[in-house]
Amino acid sequence: MEETISLQELFTTLKKRLGLIIGTTIAAAVIAVIISYFFLTPIYQSSTQILVTQQYVEQQQFTSQDIQTNLQLINTYNAIIKTPVILDQVIKNLDLDITPAALNAQLTVNSEQNSQVVNLTVQDPEPHKAVDIANTTAEVFQKEIVNLMNVDNVNILSPAIYVEDPKPVKPNKQLNIAIAAVIGLMVGVGIAFLLEYLDTTVKTEQDIEELLGLPVLGLVSPISDKDDPVANDAQQKGSKAHVKKAHV
Repeated sequence: MEETISLQELFTTLKKRLGLIIGTTIAAAVIAVIISYFFLTPIYQSSTQILVTQQYVEQQQFTSQDIQTNLQLINTYNAIIKTPVILDQVIKNLDLDITPAALNAQLTVNSEQNSQVVNLTVQDPEPHKAVDIANTTAEVFQKEIVNLMNVDNVNILSPAIYVEDPKPVKPNKQLNIAIAAVIGLMVGVGIAFLLEYLDTTVKTEQDIEELLGLPVLGLVSPISDKDDPVANDAQQKGSKAHVKKAHV
């Protein structure tokens, strides 16, 4: 016999375990608040933009072919910025206690679509250091690329600037709390249905029908003391006996 679950049974289960579901949701959100505000280190971000063009002869027209060549070289420039040739010099200039590989992990280099503008982004727990690393990396690249690629036309379009009261880019506390609440809700719902599935006690006539495979012919309703004549007679006799005893 195939077991089917109606929507009404689903809602009944959710309603019965509503306290559990709300509890797990709140608990997950509280845990996310504690972790996000007290355990995760804030990460700050700073960016700079670099314009790189090829060397060209004076009075020579700058054709579209030259621009296309420059665009094809952008990926090469992006890779060069993150090489030890550049990063070692940055570490030396700023006296950083970090390896080139670790500094590389803090850098993100990309270019605007169909553009010769290179975007350099640095993330660091200290906002001042993020600004210094971004600007120093751009300056070292501007200097070293002359020898590496014979490019002498590198301009820093917008240097990184430190702002008062910077906002961290990570962690996103509100997003973490929202995700944790959703996960807590899902866990609560899952536990509710699991407990309902594991509960094999017989509670209703439908449970009996499903268990025995037989139809229910009749029900015996609960009888209260008021409706039970035997209980009423016993109660009355007890009262009379109590009255006689009092008179005596």
